[in-house]
Amino acid sequence: MSAYVLPLFIIFVLVVGFCKRVPVYGSFVSGVKQAIELLLSVMPYFCAILIAVELFSVSGLADKLQNALSPLFSALGIPPELTRLVIVRPLSGNGSLAILGEMIEQYGADSYVARCACAVAGAGETTFYVAAIYFSTVRESKLRYAVPVALIASLVGAVTACALVR
Repeated sequence: MSAYVLPLFIIFVLVVGFCKRVPVYGSFVSGVKQAIELLLSVMPYFCAILIAVELFSVSGLADKLQNALSPLFSALGIPPELTRLVIVRPLSGNGSLAILGEMIEQYGADSYVARCACAVAGAGETTFYVAAIYFSTVRESKLRYAVPVALIASLVGAVTACALVR
């Protein structure tokens, strides 16, 4: 049944459009044009955040930050093995999934560390990516409070996730 949902939805939209005498194809082309304009306006922000994430990892700063924050995370109830995941999660969704996969492989799927890592990955968001995309589309450049609040929320989510897994 689920294989028919999308084709049925498309047929429904076409039928409603024809009944309301909407130029369906022209509206579709107009929407595609707007999507391309949006893509072109967002692309510089998207590229900048991807470059920043890669530089953060390659420069060794991620490793130094991991070593510095491990004691703090341990005090908050986050296993020290999850420090890298907690740091990378706000930066890169794919990077955090790769770290999650490594943790599951290393510690086993049913281990406390892996279960906690899964909960942390699900409790967080790619804050910098979302901020770059959102603020580029609304033409807002003042990120003074939004990003720090989102990062604090991610940390609270990680602490809560580990507490719930325990």
